[in-house]
Amino acid sequence: MLKVLQELERRREAARMGGGVERIEAQHRKGRLTARERLDILLDPGSFEELDMYVEHNCVDFGMPETVIPGDGVVTGSGTINGRLVFVFSQDFTVFGGSLSERHAQKICKVMDMAMKVGAPVIGLNDSGGARIQEGVASLGGYAEVFQRNVLASGVVPQVSLIMGPCAGGAVYSPAMTDFIFMVKDSSYMFVTGPDVVKTVTNEVVTQEELGGAVTHSTKSGVADMAMEDDVDALLRTREFFDFLPLNNRTAPPFRPSSDEGERRIDSLDTLVPALATRPYDMKELILKVADEGHFFELQPGHAGNIIIGFARIEGHVVGVVANQPMVLAGCLDIAASKKAGRFVRFCDAFGIPIITFVDVPGFLPGVAQEHNGIIKNGAKLLFAYAEATVPKITVITRKAYGGAYDVMASKHLRGDLNYAWPTAEIAVMGAKGAVEIIFRGKTPEEIAERTREYEARFANPFVAASKGFIDEVIMPHSTRRRIAVGLRKLRTKSLENPWKKHDNIPL
Repeated sequence: MLKVLQELERRREAARMGGGVERIEAQHRKGRLTARERLDILLDPGSFEELDMYVEHNCVDFGMPETVIPGDGVVTGSGTINGRLVFVFSQDFTVFGGSLSERHAQKICKVMDMAMKVGAPVIGLNDSGGARIQEGVASLGGYAEVFQRNVLASGVVPQVSLIMGPCAGGAVYSPAMTDFIFMVKDSSYMFVTGPDVVKTVTNEVVTQEELGGAVTHSTKSGVADMAMEDDVDALLRTREFFDFLPLNNRTAPPFRPSSDEGERRIDSLDTLVPALATRPYDMKELILKVADEGHFFELQPGHAGNIIIGFARIEGHVVGVVANQPMVLAGCLDIAASKKAGRFVRFCDAFGIPIITFVDVPGFLPGVAQEHNGIIKNGAKLLFAYAEATVPKITVITRKAYGGAYDVMASKHLRGDLNYAWPTAEIAVMGAKGAVEIIFRGKTPEEIAERTREYEARFANPFVAASKGFIDEVIMPHSTRRRIAVGLRKLRTKSLENPWKKHDNIPL
């Protein structure tokens, strides 16, 4: 028996060492942790239970039989984060550069299948050189098997991808289909083709960081939701983020008791909106003051800053927040903002998370570039997402809500449950000056000015919309948190279903 136990420990130690001491040290020199070190930080201490520790590749070409390392470049299993179950896989760059083989893919697929069976989230730690070339098409088949599971799991269990190192070629499409992507600055990158191929094909000279680094994807492309400082920061922030997610689409997000009174009055909100209609203010101030203990986990803060998305809690219950940001592009909706918010709204709806929308939107951003790049279809994504959502939806209009953008931002017409407006709200087809210049074209400047004052007196307030039932109540800003808290209590048992369909056809 002792001999068997010694053999077991020897095999375990061989698997734990991955590619060996030298490669582990090389990983550390790059400022990166190993696959197992990352899991130690991500998961609760002692909770990780590894699966398939002894799996080996089955490649017989190019001398591969002489190089066999237990685990085959990926650590898989399950554990807990703050006591809640999660399935994980962590690619090991010290073993064949973390490249994906047929067996490597089978290990990932196994934990994803188990996550689906029991209804638990999947977190993938990506650090891979891509497909294992020695295996040829078998490794490509492995990627496709993972892709298929990403699609089947979408909307059933939350999927989070942490890009901790390289992620190139076909490898990028698995994270792309997950719900959230976190990257590490100066350490991780994602691209379909690398700088060398780009130079050969297009003659463009670009670095890996410029082409697909964390800052690039979290600001320009919007592919990544966050750019973290280092491995430890990424893993600790993921633990914090995980606390907002439900285990699956049939369970509620975790409730966290709060000492923050739900009906707390916030007097400072009464002076948040400037008297001058063209002067901006920071919508994040409103979000932070309304949220439990001022805690707001913002997503994509560096991309499409004209709209804000993220998670907060009201009376301990998780809510998704979408808000126009007057500090950027006056809060206009554009292509990037519509895609950013539309995807977030769909995630919240898929997982039963109520949506709170704060509105100050003068319309869609005009311009040739916007039209030629498809603002019509891209803007429709956000409209579609709000219209199909059946979760509780509470909307607060703080200032402007003009034109089609008023409709899009969770209006009563898109089945908003509770639609409130502050006294400073202006709900109209467009601003007074623009409207008057169209209606009274050809009039003198004096007449235009007079008509503008008339239009403002008639429409630059929330009462016309309220008189038609489009606004449920005009509320004082200081009562905003109380109204939302009471509304969420009422809507906790909301039941609404869309007509049966195989799936919708959202304008992509």
